Amino acid sequence: QVLWIRKLRTSPVALFFVSGVILVGMWLERFIIVVVSLHRDFLTSSWGMYYPTRWDWMTYIGTIGMFLAAMFLFLRILPAISIFEMRTLLPEAEVKE
Repeated sequence: QVLWIRKLRTSPVALFFVSGVILVGMWLERFIIVVVSLHRDFLTSSWGMYYPTRWDWMTYIGTIGMFLAAMFLFLRILPAISIFEMRTLLPEAEVKE
């Protein structure tokens, strides 16, 4: 609905926020699928609320850490703007004598 407005559709900042909302929504959907499946087991004797343990939290934090490490490694090895292109785009500094 937001992308029907041309001004928002062509704005990088607005697209960033829209993609962030979509990403959070998709993560919450996966979270609900996992928590509900752990909360409601097929055995009636094991029905109850799911409370995460420290291992669950460490796994969650570890996946975030691995993603950030991979992203920073990717940005370090393959930068978004190549230095060669920047040299050709920027005018050379004039030397004053």
